[in-house]
Amino acid sequence: MKLTFAAATLTLAMGLSACGPADTQGRTEPGTKTAAQGGSISQAELQRFADGLKVRYRVLSNVGTRGCDAARADGRCFSAAIDFTSSVEMRAKGWAIYFSQMRPVQVFRSQEFNLSQVKGDLHKLTPTPAFNGFRPGETHSLSFLGDYWQLSEIDAMPNYYLVAAGLKPVVIASTRLSRDPDTGLETRPYVEDFVDAERQYKRSETDAIDWAGAGVLFEANAATPIAPALALNSIIPTPKTVIPIPDVGPVSLANGIEVVLNRVPRAEVAAALARLARLGVAESDTGVTVNFLPPAGAGRETDTGNEAGAKTREGAYRLEIRPGAIDIRAADAAGFSYGLASLAGLVDVNSLKVNALSIEDSPRYPFRGMHVDVARNFHSKAFILKLLDQMAAYKLNKLHLHMADDEGWRLEIEGLPELTGVGSKRCHDLTEDTCLLPQLGSGPDADTEVSGYYSKADYIEILQYAAARQIEVIPSMDMPGHSRAAIKSMAARSRSLSAAGEPVAAAEYNLVDPLDQTSYASVQYYDDNTLNVCLESSYHFVEKVIDEIAELHRQAGQPLRHYHIGADETAGAWVDSPVCRHLISANADSQGRDADEELGSTAQLGAYFIERIAKLLQAKGIEAAGWSDGMSHTRAEKMPAKVQSNVWDIIAYGGHVRAHQQANLGWDTVLSNPEVLYFDFPYEADPKEPGYYWGTRRNNSRHVFSFMPDNLAANAEQWTDIQGLPFEADDRLKLNAAGQKLGGPLLPGKRFQGIQGQLWSETLRSDAAVEYMVFPRLLMLAERAWHKADWEVPYQYQGALYNRTSGFFSQEMRAKQAAQWSRMANTLGSKELRKLDLAGIRYRVPTPGARIVDGNLVANVIFPGLGIEYREAGGQWQPYAGPVAVKPPLDVRVLAADGRRRGRSLTLIERRK
Repeated sequence: MKLTFAAATLTLAMGLSACGPADTQGRTEPGTKTAAQGGSISQAELQRFADGLKVRYRVLSNVGTRGCDAARADGRCFSAAIDFTSSVEMRAKGWAIYFSQMRPVQVFRSQEFNLSQVKGDLHKLTPTPAFNGFRPGETHSLSFLGDYWQLSEIDAMPNYYLVAAGLKPVVIASTRLSRDPDTGLETRPYVEDFVDAERQYKRSETDAIDWAGAGVLFEANAATPIAPALALNSIIPTPKTVIPIPDVGPVSLANGIEVVLNRVPRAEVAAALARLARLGVAESDTGVTVNFLPPAGAGRETDTGNEAGAKTREGAYRLEIRPGAIDIRAADAAGFSYGLASLAGLVDVNSLKVNALSIEDSPRYPFRGMHVDVARNFHSKAFILKLLDQMAAYKLNKLHLHMADDEGWRLEIEGLPELTGVGSKRCHDLTEDTCLLPQLGSGPDADTEVSGYYSKADYIEILQYAAARQIEVIPSMDMPGHSRAAIKSMAARSRSLSAAGEPVAAAEYNLVDPLDQTSYASVQYYDDNTLNVCLESSYHFVEKVIDEIAELHRQAGQPLRHYHIGADETAGAWVDSPVCRHLISANADSQGRDADEELGSTAQLGAYFIERIAKLLQAKGIEAAGWSDGMSHTRAEKMPAKVQSNVWDIIAYGGHVRAHQQANLGWDTVLSNPEVLYFDFPYEADPKEPGYYWGTRRNNSRHVFSFMPDNLAANAEQWTDIQGLPFEADDRLKLNAAGQKLGGPLLPGKRFQGIQGQLWSETLRSDAAVEYMVFPRLLMLAERAWHKADWEVPYQYQGALYNRTSGFFSQEMRAKQAAQWSRMANTLGSKELRKLDLAGIRYRVPTPGARIVDGNLVANVIFPGLGIEYREAGGQWQPYAGPVAVKPPLDVRVLAADGRRRGRSLTLIERRK
């Protein structure tokens, strides 16, 4: 989350050890009280208690809540309750319940329980002396006020667990996730359904977001016709030009293709040929000839229309399809592979026919990226390889792999085994000698799907797999904030070496000042997640990590070109660090100037770290990359001339300003704006849709398609803010009272380097969950990264003010956008999603639009061509073929393109206001 927070611990956390012998048989000595009688607890009794304790999480209200702490969360809070009902007698008090609470508690009053925040989102509930025990069937309800709001079922994290001294922690069975048998989606049986749109799904009194029920979706889909003919010559991403060849019939690829490489190395195009084979177009001596040829006028540098202003031949190609042969002309491996990808895009997997046509094509941006967070929750190498296949299929060329954060370190580093030995897993070890503390509902056990890491061999395989698909892997180990996994791993290393009598080795990679008394809280509620940037050992550690990763790239045959240091969300650390005070003082003395003039203050030490690491990387021939907030704190004159910045500012709140500032510095500015490019946000505004929602509650494929990246501020004419309200974006030159520039337009000739989709994994615990969130939005990311639409508002270098009435996004442009969306939607529904099915991608099957008009069900779907089913109360699912008489209430749902999977169903009833 990207929100401010002042952490507050309600009571001191009790640390119960999970170590010690467990009485797994539940035997007791004669005369000893059982747990049910108020005595000590055996392992068997703890297990029975956990198996029989029903937990119910209820969000009561997000608006109009009284009693909020005015000093926290901008004075906002929500009210919720957790009900505990036991099926067994439990009078003992020697236990605690640990659980993840995403929004920390502000106000909690109970005679029977104490509640404390342990670390991050990990909370602890313990009985007080006033607790009278659980009796079978008796419910204890705990009401509380929490920071900000909770608008989704996803907020209630799973895997509450019981801890008692000397016993193995046990997960409370009722808080485990379930899986819907039809959709394969996670479900949370411990969460009470949201039923009140006004109280539960509004985040403020002015919130205008409509809950995306079937009726709301029906209206949103109504203007998109069912027109499969639009998909015939359609490719995702859209080429620059597609010219049908007249008077020539379709070309059948049913007998496959015969490839004539003409000195093009097979390894460079093998992945693209393999995708064609998966679609049913294999290589064959009797197939249609595919010739790989040099570009017309070979030897001359050509302008591919790169919007970043550089002349480049990377990825440009010409594809010509005739009955006798198919010619692909390109100057590089990417161009030939993209030509084959376009051929695959034209294929109808049912007929294996393509129309005769000619395509001239080249990429809009040189940087077309996808970011995946495997640090918060781990995702397998198999998933990464599947993702790389699909990125190549849709002409994306950068994988930003986020492998270290507070909650996990996911890459084996030679010489630092603790990084994965401790930092790659979470479990109930309060000393954090063997693992990190549980977070994000991971539960007490290390052996879970969310734990794990890539071995050196795994990473080399990923690098080589990506390179074979013309994709660069950009490793990311977030620092100096978001570094808790590294800090705790190196602390465990230090303790071990100290105990072994090796004090010098113990201090080699120290990341914290032991005398630092700074009190801070990160936006994820940690007070110990920032490495100390004043310690030379911190830089020794960072350089060790960089060198080892660079060596893995060397072994893979893929030099490390970019390294992403994160640099974001560093929360007020170092203020009371003696080491930092000494550094600032020594620096001032050595420079002969005031400390404030050179380092600024402790508040500017984050910039000092970024500048130093960026120069270190530059000396190694590596370009530094970071998130825009951290990068904006640096001094341009102290940074290398060429660095990359990912701009993740929200456009509705002035996000264009920082993007323009950093592009004007000449930096490689990559747009990563949350409200359109964060794929961990919900597709639709529905509390059952998975995903965080701090930037938007609805980011479906059409919204991604609508993005105008070259003119960020112009999106104010078509979008709303997080509450569904219109906003204004001012891109005119602004000066402060001293005449200093506060913001303004891009300088002539300056452009963005590209765009990148983001997938953060706090709420995503499985590969299937990640595929649901990434696909099909990744295809629309590719569309906007590769193709500039003719309906996009041209950038106004003189500056402009954009709002709903400014008129730059004309009615003609809106009509073109709608028409091109109809083509795109039909291409997805009638052709492209079927290809994802064949690749084994568990993309999101959309929720349907539906209404009952004059007693008849009318239904639609965002991607025309997908099947729809309906079911009356107590009845069986039936296919929807058109308006049909029904009796409400009834359920509706959509089928995947192959008809095998179902999407989440919606019920047509009047929702209580």
